[in-house]
Amino acid sequence: MFSPYYKKRGRRDPLDHAALNVALYGPQARWAMTERGRAAVRRDAADLIIGPSAVRWENGALTIDIHEGDTRLFVPWQRPVRGRVRVYPEALNRVAFALDARHSHIWHCLAPRARIEVAMTSPALAWSGKAYLDHNRGAEPLEAGFHTWHWSRAHLRQGALVCYEGERGDGSLFASALRFAADGVPEPVDLPPIAQLPPSKWRVDRRTRSDIGVAEVRRTWEDTPFYTRSELASRFLGEEVVAVQESLDMRRFSSPLVQFMLPYRMPRRAR
Repeated sequence: MFSPYYKKRGRRDPLDHAALNVALYGPQARWAMTERGRAAVRRDAADLIIGPSAVRWENGALTIDIHEGDTRLFVPWQRPVRGRVRVYPEALNRVAFALDARHSHIWHCLAPRARIEVAMTSPALAWSGKAYLDHNRGAEPLEAGFHTWHWSRAHLRQGALVCYEGERGDGSLFASALRFAADGVPEPVDLPPIAQLPPSKWRVDRRTRSDIGVAEVRRTWEDTPFYTRSELASRFLGEEVVAVQESLDMRRFSSPLVQFMLPYRMPRRAR
């Protein structure tokens, strides 16, 4: 949905604009998001193959085989990004949610709680921990449906909590908080108070929710002109939590300057 090539070509053939995005943070940081054409994409009920990388369900886990190269500004060569990621859902949710009255944008939290195993060979990294799995789909471009979007989620002692809010393209506001039980069943809960966060280095406005109206940015992992991803210390439903927070500004994304910059971070190959 962030492809500058797909946007420029009128978003008429999504399978001709496929990419596997990999973001590793820390001392051995890597960023990979190479777009590939239709000839490099194959899919069926159990598998999705994008160039040399593949995603499949195997033995109860979403298995992601990564065979990519990273992209760095002003650096003409790519470092390899190789490895395997397995995501094991601990709870599955079958309910999807419409984010607008026309049902043009659908959000589905597939696994509000999951565990993850990461085994990278390039760079040589391995760890396991908590995970989450969701997806979005829509009948119109994201920038047509939304101006801004703020999202945060956290594991609770039992289940998980997801908060999301923002401004739609027509200027209307939306906000919701969902608690997912240990079995994955979602239940709307009262929205905690707004907790304002400092803008990112690119001056993207950030917002989350907290029982006490206060949250702390522990680390900012992703900081771009239109999107940020951060780790927060917050409080949800009476529990001290570590939350993941994202903010998105689609007006920034649509600007000519950002569209000019995107191909440097998202190269395209036919295969």
